Amino acid sequence: MRTALLILSLLVAATTQQPLHRIRVSPDKHFLQKTEKGEPFFWLGDTGWLLLTKLTTSEAARYFADRQVKGFNVIQVMLLDGLTDTDIYGDSALRNGNIATPAEAYWRHLDSIVNLAGSKRLYLALVPVWGGVVKKAKPTITQTRAYASFLAHRYKDKPNIIWMNGGDIKGSDYEAVWNTIGTTLKSEDPGHLITFHPRGRASSSFWFQQQPWLDFNSVQSGHRSYEQDTSRDDPRYGEDNWRYIEADYKRTPARPVLDAEPSYEQIPHGLHDTSQPRWTAGDVRRYAYWSVFAGACGFTYGDNSVMQMLKPGDKGNYGAHIPWWKALDDPGASQVGYLKQLMLSRSYFDRVPDQSLVADQGKRYDYIVATRGKDYAFIYTCTGRTFKINPFANHLTASWYNPRTGETTSLGAVHSNTFDPPGEPRPGNDWVLILEKITK
Repeated sequence: MRTALLILSLLVAATTQQPLHRIRVSPDKHFLQKTEKGEPFFWLGDTGWLLLTKLTTSEAARYFADRQVKGFNVIQVMLLDGLTDTDIYGDSALRNGNIATPAEAYWRHLDSIVNLAGSKRLYLALVPVWGGVVKKAKPTITQTRAYASFLAHRYKDKPNIIWMNGGDIKGSDYEAVWNTIGTTLKSEDPGHLITFHPRGRASSSFWFQQQPWLDFNSVQSGHRSYEQDTSRDDPRYGEDNWRYIEADYKRTPARPVLDAEPSYEQIPHGLHDTSQPRWTAGDVRRYAYWSVFAGACGFTYGDNSVMQMLKPGDKGNYGAHIPWWKALDDPGASQVGYLKQLMLSRSYFDRVPDQSLVADQGKRYDYIVATRGKDYAFIYTCTGRTFKINPFANHLTASWYNPRTGETTSLGAVHSNTFDPPGEPRPGNDWVLILEKITK
């Protein structure tokens, strides 16, 4: 009874709010916006990959409420992680493990999840079928088209849907399947954006940049450290996720791009060896600011326990051991919200990446990344090292923005090109230098 009342109150609340706007690509093709008013939409995503199969409706409501408070506006969710998937209530996703024959009760659960997310002003980036499922099932094009058509017609009227084709896989593996899903969704559900979630150390642009169904690019910069990046067919970018964004920003046709899966907080370097160090909130912030200042339209956060919705008694993957509801408060989850606040605090659609502002850019963790709008610039260091700038105007004011707290400290008028951030240089002592024109 208590669960039913909670769900009812959430749905009633949703009817009293302003309707959610569908998300669209901005006119300059580098950002996302809310359709009707053209307001900026800064994608701040979380990876709730397994919530459909692991959480009850009331647990999902708890999760959504937390993520809304912390500033998230997109949740990335798998729809099929296996042919025999069931939801938390035991309802199967498919009849006889056939992708072309969805079973109704499982999808009614998703319907309620979509509505709950909408009541919290959250968009769901839904992955129709994970790459590993396609590898195992090898669905025919006819089966694939039937499944994609089912999804398109069931959810085309829901404003808070974004389609995330693929799922941790090369686009060249079963390329016909991915193109069938993308083409079917675009033709039968043209009102929702579509991207592709690639394998690690890759971007959707590698395979689908010219496909008309692709609206924006997604990168999976991955979970390895510089030292672990040894695969022969990987671009030699290592942890430099900004390089993927920089490359995609320059591609034609122009498309928005974001890092949809960087290293997750509390996951081991390289994923599988739990004796390795774990990625921290400082690493999360580095990936976030590096990618956004390089031109990304947003960023997706991930947490080891939350992405698999770990519960007591579960055999957690990648050494996860903290229950998901406790891991919601891992520090990186709040801190990425400060990035969103910063990006929306100034003029938005005039922002461009601009490395000419940095006189000594550095390499690896010493790299300094810069972005600017018409009357301002943001310059980020992940170590707090001293750096020099090339001013973009004759008269500027400066301030330090703390990515750990969201606090700003004014420095007054700029009289030097050299800046020394607070504290001693070290990983995690990250700062944003804010420069603003003095206007008369």
